[in-house]
Amino acid sequence: MTEIKYASQSRSLTIRRFFCYVVLILLAFLSLFPFYILIINSTRTHFQIQSGFSALPGKNLGMNFLQLVRAKEWRGPNGEVIKAFGTNYPIVKGLLRSLFVATLCAAVTTYFSAMTSYGLYMYNFKLKKAAFRFILAVMMVPTQVSTLGFYKLLIRLNLMNNYAALIVPAIAAPAVFFYMYQAMEATLPFSIVEASRVDGCNEFLTFNAIVLPMMKPAIAVQAIFSFVSSWNNYFIPSLILEKDHWTVPLVVAAARSADYMSFNMGIIYILLTVAIIPLLIAYMFLSKSIIAGVTAGGVKE
Repeated sequence: MTEIKYASQSRSLTIRRFFCYVVLILLAFLSLFPFYILIINSTRTHFQIQSGFSALPGKNLGMNFLQLVRAKEWRGPNGEVIKAFGTNYPIVKGLLRSLFVATLCAAVTTYFSAMTSYGLYMYNFKLKKAAFRFILAVMMVPTQVSTLGFYKLLIRLNLMNNYAALIVPAIAAPAVFFYMYQAMEATLPFSIVEASRVDGCNEFLTFNAIVLPMMKPAIAVQAIFSFVSSWNNYFIPSLILEKDHWTVPLVVAAARSADYMSFNMGIIYILLTVAIIPLLIAYMFLSKSIIAGVTAGGVKE
């Protein structure tokens, strides 16, 4: 009877595992299929894309890429004039600008949010709970609500068409602060900080040399999220940046709204492909830390 019971349980486990694998494979396919279509369409011409779906790549990848990055028109092999997308939309400069802004936003967001959460976590003072609740309340305020006041402030400070208007406000990130605070509660014992104080280490050095290395997984998680959020940010940059300072989302939006004479879906697709490459690279470098940060505190000793 025991062997029959174990055999039945084993078959049941095998069936459940099979269905789990099927579901996971289906979800992976649904997640990766849009990227596959994006890459395939970036190798096709505008007319080929309009003609319908194709699972096979085209032969126009090189031409699409040249039209994307070149800033001047040139003649093709048959003498035809080929318009350069980069003449009106400098994508390379847009990528560099977005990389600059997103990297600095991720750095200041994670560093100052970790510092704020460290202050509220380690110190006891009268308004500690009130400060914590106030920061959480700010999370409930949508960006659009404060846009008018923020816009007027930038005009008074003469920060229109300036990247500082995108980087400096990133210091105040209530959602990142809350995550860092929860991570400190799970991974940062008071005894380590107290030991550093006994050894004569000042608070600033304690935070930078001891706390930050211990918080590396959590910082990596929020760094990639902040980087992606800044990279995809369209609303605020569209209000304050002029064409000579456009970032990638503004270039993509302008390209998609181009007139019918210059609209080319092949270039749009390769533009989107190029735009997501920095995000993939950032994830590859931080993937191990991201997984460690997501699982941090999941197992208690």
